[in-house]
Amino acid sequence: MSAAAAAAAASTAASQSGSASTGSVLGTNPQTTTFCGSQSTDIVDSALNIVPAQYTAMAGQLSKDAGIAYRYGPDATACGTAGTGVALYKRGDTQLTSPAPSYPFWWQVGQVSGSAGSYSSNQGSIAFVADNTAQRVGVADIQISNTMYGVFAQLPQLSWTRAAVAGGGIDSVTVMGYREQGIVSSDPVATARCTGTAFCSEGLVAFQNGVIGTVGSNTASNRTTVQLPANKVPTSIAMTNDSEFALVTVWDTQALKGQVAVIALAGLCDNCDPYASAGSTGRAAWYNWWQEWMGVYPGLANMGNIAFMKILGYIDLPGINAPTEIAVTTGMDQYKTLYQTGSQVGQFVGLDNSPLTTATNWQKFASGGSLYYNYAKGGVAVVISKSEQKAAFIDLKPLFSYFNGMYFSSNVSQTTNFGQAANQWPFTFDVQASQKPTVVKTVSLGARPTAVKTTMTEKFATRAWIATQDGTLHIYSLNGFAPGDGYNMTANPPASNIAEVGTVTGIGRNPTSLATSRGEPPGSSVDPSNQQVIVASRGDNKINWVRFASNGNSGSIVRTIQHNEMKDLIAVEDSDNFANQGYVLSALDYTGKAVRNYRYGPVIFHDGGACPAPNGCAVNAINGAAVEYGGAMALPGKPFQMNSANVP
Repeated sequence: MSAAAAAAAASTAASQSGSASTGSVLGTNPQTTTFCGSQSTDIVDSALNIVPAQYTAMAGQLSKDAGIAYRYGPDATACGTAGTGVALYKRGDTQLTSPAPSYPFWWQVGQVSGSAGSYSSNQGSIAFVADNTAQRVGVADIQISNTMYGVFAQLPQLSWTRAAVAGGGIDSVTVMGYREQGIVSSDPVATARCTGTAFCSEGLVAFQNGVIGTVGSNTASNRTTVQLPANKVPTSIAMTNDSEFALVTVWDTQALKGQVAVIALAGLCDNCDPYASAGSTGRAAWYNWWQEWMGVYPGLANMGNIAFMKILGYIDLPGINAPTEIAVTTGMDQYKTLYQTGSQVGQFVGLDNSPLTTATNWQKFASGGSLYYNYAKGGVAVVISKSEQKAAFIDLKPLFSYFNGMYFSSNVSQTTNFGQAANQWPFTFDVQASQKPTVVKTVSLGARPTAVKTTMTEKFATRAWIATQDGTLHIYSLNGFAPGDGYNMTANPPASNIAEVGTVTGIGRNPTSLATSRGEPPGSSVDPSNQQVIVASRGDNKINWVRFASNGNSGSIVRTIQHNEMKDLIAVEDSDNFANQGYVLSALDYTGKAVRNYRYGPVIFHDGGACPAPNGCAVNAINGAAVEYGGAMALPGKPFQMNSANVP
């Protein structure tokens, strides 16, 4: 057995037995890797052990071109696929000027109506390596798609609400504010948002200097940040289904080990001060914002406008010193956090059950209460390490069980004194160790993992998908570890439930991004967020939809986009379909410095108009591609990550 294999076996055994691991033996000679004829110096040696000098040097470059080259590997040019593909049909762009005011809003589908109609909008945040860091903050806020006045905009563009923003609006207003305060510079490393219609109004961005901050949208603007210690460099970030927690992978450049930082999140009404109170007056007065809690409850499901964050502590990753990406699922369907029956059906449960310190409120959420099945009971996070060729699976049940037990019992009286001190709520791992998530299993993959994603809910086969650089999608079962609302919860699922159950080959060389599929055109019975995933292959410069069999253990490619205007595909993000349908996918072109939109289904206006249900306005397909090109938005830098949501 090789040294690398022995280390992997030892770390797997240690994680399964619950014992601590001291990490891998440190290497001395950096490994040179070759892919698509492109050579690069790695942070590990030939035995996959960390090389300290390479590790610490790369940790300081993760937000720069060198860090992107390491994290995302060879591009389309190296693989000979830049600009390959077919021409796609693109509609003309028309500015909306009447009957609305003369908006900076360009539409492509429909017919202008005299009524604003059923409004819906998808907003997104993009992290990019800025061309000029003195001018740009490296985070852009854009409108991905929009429906109003009988027309549909499928061109990525600045939101019409941002027309008067200084600097043209390309820079995130929130991040500009952080930079003006000296909190961050122009160096985002990763961005994330929960996935769900009208629930995920704000995303989070991790910066090179260890700051984690909210990034707002046109209707959600709460600002809050936390700071990691100087020796802990963030590499990726994920948020649980209902914005209860953020999980951030870090490289500890002092201890030379990998960890996951756990951050508790609390949502609140927009522009509301968490340190004020529900009865306050003036600018900070709390109010009904989409039935959000009228209290600060870190670790509980919320509407996503994050006003408070706190770092609870760190999870060591046995055998993994250089984590590169993380995905997470609780298995919780966001719509289950709403009232399911009665006059309040469809409304979030927070407002009417605040404050939780009132016994009749928390008792509804306790076992046997009417709202017991309206919140998550656990979850699982999956971490990959590209260089070390490993994946770790983390059980979040201790975390959720502890928080639920504090809020939904008489213990709730201990949660009113919240703050950043270790002994203030929520308590840190050092104060209350029982809440700390546990690493269930660490596995060796035999190839370099490049992206990871999980299914959303427990109603289908709960799976994790890990893409490797050779173009293989590895399917792992997560049975019992993402119990959703807990209705069918397994008390203590065994580690053996986490296992590779199948693969899908041919997804494209160097697949650098896996995106949650949020919609499928009418006529399909597929559950998109659980039965398929969207793959961006940087090596082949191609987008593939992979759909899985009914048992979740195999799959096949059902849709492909390969566009001749795409220079260097690096990431994809699907859009929500709320109130109206649009089926728009966004793709980031790294060296092309643009975000490009593609529509793969009909535009359907549910209030009638030019694209009425059930058929709507179809895609104009040419050259054998069942998609049309929505257009591109140029960016002042090279984009590499994106998140989006329909926002209230």
